[in-house]
Amino acid sequence: MASPTPVKKVLVPIAAGSEPVEASVPVDILRRAGADVTVASAGGALLVEAMHGVRIVADALVADCAAASYDLVVLPGGVPGAANLGGCAALEAIVRRHAEKGGLCAAICAAPPLALAAWGLLDGHKATAHPAFVEKFPPEVTAVDANVVVDGNVVTSRGPATAMEFALALVEQLYGKDKVEQIAKPMLVRYEPGYTIKEFNPVLIPLANANEEMEVIMIIDALRRAKADVVVASAEDSVEVVARYGMRIVTDSPLDAAADEQFDLIIVPGGMPGAKTLSGKEKLIALLKKQAEASKPYGAICAATAQVLEPHGLLKGKKATTYTSMVGLLADPSECESRVVVDGNLITSRSPGTAMEFAVAVVEKLLGGEAAREVAEGLLFV
Repeated sequence: MASPTPVKKVLVPIAAGSEPVEASVPVDILRRAGADVTVASAGGALLVEAMHGVRIVADALVADCAAASYDLVVLPGGVPGAANLGGCAALEAIVRRHAEKGGLCAAICAAPPLALAAWGLLDGHKATAHPAFVEKFPPEVTAVDANVVVDGNVVTSRGPATAMEFALALVEQLYGKDKVEQIAKPMLVRYEPGYTIKEFNPVLIPLANANEEMEVIMIIDALRRAKADVVVASAEDSVEVVARYGMRIVTDSPLDAAADEQFDLIIVPGGMPGAKTLSGKEKLIALLKKQAEASKPYGAICAATAQVLEPHGLLKGKKATTYTSMVGLLADPSECESRVVVDGNLITSRSPGTAMEFAVAVVEKLLGGEAAREVAEGLLFV
């Protein structure tokens, strides 16, 4: 009888100022592929304050990972996160030892020049990075203008909007193309920028255990880049929420504390059974109904459209889209092939693979086309 295939082990270090999309997307995708992913804090505490006010609880400290062996180490970018990773001696020792053994190393955005190249681990390689940091590469590195570059045992990428492509490239390196197809197809991974809408401001994003982390973090990230006032509210007993693929996220407040507030926009993330949990929260449903009755914007992505909005009459007379397997739950499924649907004050989308364009569309809905374009350019979603 054949022995089982060993589980691939992956280390994703994060630090103060890490880019949360670039951290969460590889973690999510690699865990979908079956990898054992450890999110490790390069600081002295598990709680890490990433960019745009996103707070993530790591699984371990980098200092405690020194004795472990990994199949892949993935460095997210962000400012000053990439520099903080590059300045972490314990992490450098781990990655250097990993690279010397021929292990797969990956970095995105500012991390290729500020970490891998700073440690001399990109010498003689072709690599890419965020355009604002390409000039930081030393002469020993050949800079390439591409979303993802695979050169030997090094994979590099450019920014938040290339994080999905980057993560899938890592899956291909670890598991092969068939696994990439298996993961990408149900997520509807494809990028198509461009949606036209209007204006607005403070936003509520309710969050429950097992909501889909990519959807949550991409939306938060894009809105806070646009300087929107975003409140992430926990529907659980704790302000710390464990998302669908194990990412631990610290919210801003309990949902109950937000129940009496006024919001210009409410966005409900998907992921099961998180969406089902949110559907059972009476205070959230009351807020959504008040939003709809006032003709103020609200929306949902993935399973939340079918599990939260439809059962409570919040799609009545509206066109909407939802996750592929949930199409049959909508009274009107006529727009379910659309990646993002805007119908008056309602905005919906389909899956993690459409989350980036949904997030940009939400910014456009809230703050206008110019703000959305600036956010899209900052994310390299152009």
